[in-house]
Amino acid sequence: MKRRAPSPVDDHDSRLFREAIGDVRQLDQVEPPPAAPKPAPHPHMLEADEAAVPGELLQMAFDPAMLEVGEELSYLRDGYPPKLLRQLKRGQFSVQDDIDLHQMNAAAAQASIVTFLAEAKHGGLRCVRIVHGKGLRSKAAGPVLKSLTDRMLRRRDDVIAFASARPAQGGTGAVVVLLKG
Repeated sequence: MKRRAPSPVDDHDSRLFREAIGDVRQLDQVEPPPAAPKPAPHPHMLEADEAAVPGELLQMAFDPAMLEVGEELSYLRDGYPPKLLRQLKRGQFSVQDDIDLHQMNAAAAQASIVTFLAEAKHGGLRCVRIVHGKGLRSKAAGPVLKSLTDRMLRRRDDVIAFASARPAQGGTGAVVVLLKG
């Protein structure tokens, strides 16, 4: 349905309107009431997390002293100078590519690492980074992807050395890998 344009208001209509309405008075301007002050922020989630820790520690099936989540990974293949590992730890090699394993299960992470390293080797890359996470949400088994990455890299012939990344590159949640050229 089409809307019709409003017809112009003539003097007769204006006069009829004023007679029907009568005298009018302008309302005084009323200022809105002041806004209620916002409450100070309260760390509800922090308190809930802290309250949950004692119960979670009692449910752990492993001794936390045996596994340090922040533990650094480090490996140097036999026959290579220790200086190479020191340089890798100091960040003296430029990371040419990386992969992030967060949100992957062990099987997907394993396949991703194999594919990633094959592509790196094919592309002639010498230094790559694998972000495995710190395993903070892992249950009794400890950091699953971190342990998997450590085991896989130690078994590969094309890996010369690896070490936990520098803090700016992921710290103990990532590993920098030096590949054979």
